Amino acid sequence: MANNQAKWITPNRQTHLVSLFLRSSGFCVFGEPNCVIPEHHYEIYIERLIDDWQAEDRQQATLEWKAERQAMHSLGERKLPLRGQFNNISMDIWHDKQPLFYVESIGVSGITLKPFAKVKLSSSYMRLYIDLGESLRGVSKNKKRKAIRYGKLNSITAIVSQAVIDYLNN
Repeated sequence: MANNQAKWITPNRQTHLVSLFLRSSGFCVFGEPNCVIPEHHYEIYIERLIDDWQAEDRQQATLEWKAERQAMHSLGERKLPLRGQFNNISMDIWHDKQPLFYVESIGVSGITLKPFAKVKLSSSYMRLYIDLGESLRGVSKNKKRKAIRYGKLNSITAIVSQAVIDYLNN
């Protein structure tokens, strides 16, 4: 047998509607005998009440859906390490994963007319300007732009990393 009742109908809400009707006798829900305010009349009042209940049910369903999604996609792991942000092991792992440098920009020197890279050293305010020599000689302008845009600067990265290591060792 199919359930033809609306989803907002619960036993508590049905009881509340019946008590409103019995108290108002189908007229003003606040008990005034000659009420001229249309919003207080039973039919209009319960329509707004039902709209509120439906909105409340939608909000509850949304919250349940979000909780279910979070439970489905959660790995059940702790978000922070056991002993704070940086215990001995996690601090070493974090430092090992940090890059030595960040390539900020690539340009052409106005003096020597050769390409260079502006590089920021990690955990420092120091910036290095590294001469790239002839590394971009046979590469078209479009390929240079795509390499910069998508971070695929293999030949440049090798030159820059060697220069940064040399700088840090001296």
